[in-house]
Amino acid sequence: MKKLIATLSNIWKIEDLRARILFTLFCLLVYRVGSFIVLPGVSQVALQNHAKEGLLGLLNMFAGGSFSRASIFALGVMPYISASIVVQLLGIAVPYFQKLQKEGESGRMKLNQTTRYLTIAITVLQAIGYVKSQITLEAKEMSEPLFTISSMFVLTAGTMFVMWLGEKITDKGIGNGISLIIMVGIIAQLPFSLISEFGSRMGGQGGLIPFIVEIVALFLVVMFTILIVQGVRKIPVQYAKKIVGNKQYGGARQYIPLKVNAAGVMPIIFAQAIMFVPATIGQFFPGTQSSFLSSLSNYTSATYNITFAVMIILFTFFYTAITVNPVQMADDMKKNGGFIPGVKPGLATGEFIDSVISKITLPGSVFLAIIAVLPSIAIIMGVNSQFAHFYGGTSLLILVGVVLDTLQQIESHLLMRHYDGLMKSGRVKGRTPVEAVSAMT
Repeated sequence: MKKLIATLSNIWKIEDLRARILFTLFCLLVYRVGSFIVLPGVSQVALQNHAKEGLLGLLNMFAGGSFSRASIFALGVMPYISASIVVQLLGIAVPYFQKLQKEGESGRMKLNQTTRYLTIAITVLQAIGYVKSQITLEAKEMSEPLFTISSMFVLTAGTMFVMWLGEKITDKGIGNGISLIIMVGIIAQLPFSLISEFGSRMGGQGGLIPFIVEIVALFLVVMFTILIVQGVRKIPVQYAKKIVGNKQYGGARQYIPLKVNAAGVMPIIFAQAIMFVPATIGQFFPGTQSSFLSSLSNYTSATYNITFAVMIILFTFFYTAITVNPVQMADDMKKNGGFIPGVKPGLATGEFIDSVISKITLPGSVFLAIIAVLPSIAIIMGVNSQFAHFYGGTSLLILVGVVLDTLQQIESHLLMRHYDGLMKSGRVKGRTPVEAVSAMT
């Protein structure tokens, strides 16, 4: 306890760190207040008790409840995340975007600008779809098409404002802004989900003991997720010695940390997007609905979860293959005079790194699939659907990744000013901001 108090005191003593934390909290407060401001022309009474399930429930969680409240921030940062994924995929397939990625800061600025423009286009389309599908006729207090047009502008402006808040947090605050906004939206649902689950258990569905078991299980799942996010395989790299005069340069041994889960949360996002196709087909073409399609549309069925898990494993290998380039790593190592002990530089090094990545990706993908299907298993075992979302999937991976990334940045500020870190031993190993965003990113 004394260690914790001393650490918090050290954090408060650092003026720059204190200002960044306070600025971050202020921006997050603005976001949370805005999430309760309802769209103009919408009757809030008519929207009450309008629960969201399935994909809509997941979107509502990411938006911090704004989706179900028809808030001006109803779409949250999801259009920006979608645009970021599209631009990232274009960087893999389109030569022009590949060139921009290699141009350094100027290329990064052009890619960011492209992402912003694409975000506006996606938000406009999603805003129209949201108004048409999620706001009932009795909730509208304005006539059409004025209501749809005004809501489209407000929702687009709301998403751009949230995106701007995220960028400001990244520049002047602590942590990755977009990821923090998503995390706050998810955490905001936790108290209500916890109270709802406690009420249902104490109301006759098992009592206090099952509720305590659920909390312990949630803690173990979080620890397991941290283990997967933090897990790395270190490959030793030896650099050749170089003597100039009386001084020796190089000769040091370093390590290449290869993540067990290098793909992050992206395989779950891709697999989830595809798994919602059968439900969409059933809605638009009821005549094509079959027992197999119905089972694929039910996220508590064995068919859905097995298919979902297999797709996550396949997407993990695919995404790791297109984002991690062993040949490029081997070439960079050779140019800098480095080599892996016992492995010839060049092509042999690339093949060795590729074999190591293949070996660690398999267990990483299996563990990721287990985390992804845990919410469905929790629902089958009687856990409230809202509370079950915290047992795994995209939401839990985002929470763990963002918290670790933020703690890493705070620890860096403390160590730079010769204070003790957040841990008595070891160092907090977080993810990079890009990985945290995929934190849906």
